[in-house]
Parts: sequence; structure tokens; C-alpha cells
Amino acid sequence: MREMVRAYFAASLDRYLERLNDTGLSERSLEALQQELDVHEDAIGGFDDLSDLYLDAGTLDSFRASAGLTEAQWAENEGDLRRELRKARRGQITELLSRVEALEGYSFAQPATVSLETGKAPQRPSASLADVYEDFIAENSPRWTTQMENRAKAFLAVMLEFFDHDRPFADITREDAADFKKVVMALPVNRNTKPETKGLPLLEAVEVAGVKKISLEHFNNHMAMFERLGDWAKRHGRASENVFEGMKIKKPKGAKTDRKPYSYAQTTRLFIELTQNTSGLVKKEDQKWGGLLGLFTGARLNEIAQLQPSDIGEEDGIWFIDISDEGDDKKKLKAEASKRRVPLHSELIKLGFLDFVQTQSGKPRLFMSFSYNEKDGYGRNLGRWFRDTLLPGLDMKKEGLVFHSLRHTMIERLAKADVQEPLYQDIVGHERQGVTQKYYNKGGHTLAQKKEAIDRFTIGQAK
Repeated sequence: MREMVRAYFAASLDRYLERLNDTGLSERSLEALQQELDVHEDAIGGFDDLSDLYLDAGTLDSFRASAGLTEAQWAENEGDLRRELRKARRGQITELLSRVEALEGYSFAQPATVSLETGKAPQRPSASLADVYEDFIAENSPRWTTQMENRAKAFLAVMLEFFDHDRPFADITREDAADFKKVVMALPVNRNTKPETKGLPLLEAVEVAGVKKISLEHFNNHMAMFERLGDWAKRHGRASENVFEGMKIKKPKGAKTDRKPYSYAQTTRLFIELTQNTSGLVKKEDQKWGGLLGLFTGARLNEIAQLQPSDIGEEDGIWFIDISDEGDDKKKLKAEASKRRVPLHSELIKLGFLDFVQTQSGKPRLFMSFSYNEKDGYGRNLGRWFRDTLLPGLDMKKEGLVFHSLRHTMIERLAKADVQEPLYQDIVGHERQGVTQKYYNKGGHTLAQKKEAIDRFTIGQAK
């Protein structure tokens, strides 16, 4: 399986390199590649639904055709193949960007001289772990959100504590990485705040009995960041190999995904509570309209919570929300593709959303009760209320069901309503896939096209 995947992406890489040598890659193409690489590396455990979507526009069909797989063979091995394809795509992008970086300049360094005493070329002093860490953070932090930067620093602080700060990074072996992995697996939850482990050195904290250890998901988050650092160090000549590669642990077969869509019965129940407040769970207008926007747009939590009244506009008779990072220096977007205009579903207008917007005119934000938090932006209040009050109150607090599940629900139902993938990608803010979409449809779809598509979303199942 791995050889089939490797051969496919190796051939694809050769075509990339031919293009690179002949005409180079545009700045836009390089930004798109870096953005895709960030998605693969930033996701939970290394990959998530957005990472998987990068494969769904042509790549899967092309690979299946090149490998000669039947539908039955694909169906039997789809899960494992998707994981290998994602890993191979990440490695391919990493290699390509490394080649691009090498073409950015010329090296005029003299070849290493041979020592008369040993007959070997002298070794260049290796950068310390602390130096590699500082350079890695300095290069990446301008592109990261504050939340991402804080998460990276927190994860890598564990590595700095385990290894000597002054240790040459290139001297860390695969065996060292395996020993470190065991320590990370034993990390206590909230180690720095729990009375039992607060203030204890790392190796003492992991030995404390009776404390809860971090989850598999959290462990894989750590290992994904260490692997990312290792990739960066290898590309920049700080190490000959990435000793942290492949250290994540696979979820058991049959394990549930982190998030899943709501059923028709569940969205019907959510809709009734948000509009009629039959159980008294909706205490504020902000909660009502924040929840309904999530339900009828598929927008991300923070994209909704940070909206301003001026972000609601109208063009050619079509009302829309303008999702951007403009107008407030605290507004953030996950990626460039997140910037978009999403038409208002006809049901939102029917329910009186525009009247609510009018009452907020002149205010700095549409939802004034959603306070700002450095880690979560403006989305914390809405997310906590949805998770801790609304879902439990409706007896719907189930594994995999959260606010973000509304986004999965929108994608699933538009796909079932025969909306083409590039169109619903535009609506939810996913990077468009395929040559046609990336290079010939750069402007995306019209508001009218998106309006017709989003109105196909239904709360209940059609009879």
C-alpha cells in the first residue's frame, strides 16, 4: 500500500519539479501549498476533516485509476489509504517547498577541507535544541494565530524540559525520541495547575499515581507538533532526519470521529428551541441568533461571534454576511479561503434576523454579550453555552456533537441536495480544489449561485 502511494506522489512531484525548473511557481501557488501544508500539520492528531477534503477533488479518483483499484478494493481499504495519501501529500509539499527554498539563492561556500589527522571532513557545530526552537517559532509565529502560537509553545516546552536546552538538535536519536514519547504518553492532565503535580519537574510529575493522563487526541497533538519541528529542522539543515516522524498513535478501529453531523431529528429540535425557547434554555438574543447562524450558514464559531453589524450587507437583492478579518484588529480567520460572503438562508430572513441586525446598528459588534478571549477570540461564550446548556438541556450532549457539528451538517446536507463540491466549499470557506477551481475560477461563485445552493439546506428530512 505504501509503495503504491509513494509511487503516485513521486510521479506527481516530478511534474511539479519540471514546472518549477521551467517556469517557477507563482507566489499565489506557493501560498496555496503552504496553506495546505499548515492545514495538514495544524489539525488534530495531524489531520482532520479539512485536511481530508484536500484529497476529495480529483486526487482520490486519479490515484485509484493509477493504482488500478476496483471499487471493492478501495472500499475495503479506504480508511488506511486516505491516511497514507494525506501523509504522502504532506511529505510531497514539504519536499517541494524545500526545493523552492534552495532555488532562492546561491551558495558560494568553499567545500569542507579534509583533516590531515583524521582523514575526515570536520563537522559543522550543530545548533542547540533551544536555538532550533527559537528559530522555528520566529519563522512561523507571524503566520499563526495567537492560539496556534501559544499551543505550539506549550507543546514544545515539554520537549525543552525533557532534553537539555544546549543539546545539539542533530544529536537527538530515534531512541531518544521513543523514550520521550513514553513520557508524553504519561503526562498528567492540567499538570501545571493540579495540586498533585503543580511545580513538579516533568519526570516526577509523570510518576504521580492516581492522576488522569492526557487523552490520545491530546497526545497526538503533542506528537504532531514535535514532528513539525523535526520536519522544519531537517529542511533547514539542522538535522539529517526527522526522528519524531511517525510517532503518533492511531485511533482504535471503529473509534468515533471527533465531530459528526446532526441528524434531521436533532436539527429540528435545535431549531424549535432556538426559535420558540420551549425549554427556557435561550436566555439572550445573541444566543438565539448565534445558534441560528451556525445552523443556517455552516460558519465557524468565531466567524459568527466576531461579526459586526456592518458585516451584514445586500447586493442585487441578496442579503449576505461578509466574513472577514477587517474592521477590528481582534477579528481572526483560520485561512485565506475563510474570507467570503455567505448569502442569508431564506429562513433566517423570514425569522427576522435583519430586524435584529437593525437593533444593533452603530454598535461595535453584532453580539455584544460575547466577550473577547485571547485564546478563543469572541467565540468562547457562545461555544460554552451551546455545549454546557443547550445540548444537555435538550438531552443532546453526545460524543462528537458540538457547535462545529453544525458545519459538518451543512456540508453533508448540501452534498445530499446535489450541490457540487466547489460550490459548497465556497459557502463554508474551504480552499477550492483542482486546477479548474484554483486557476480558472479564482473569483469563486456568484452570490446568486451560493444563494440558490444554501437555500437547499433543510432542517427536517423531505418527505
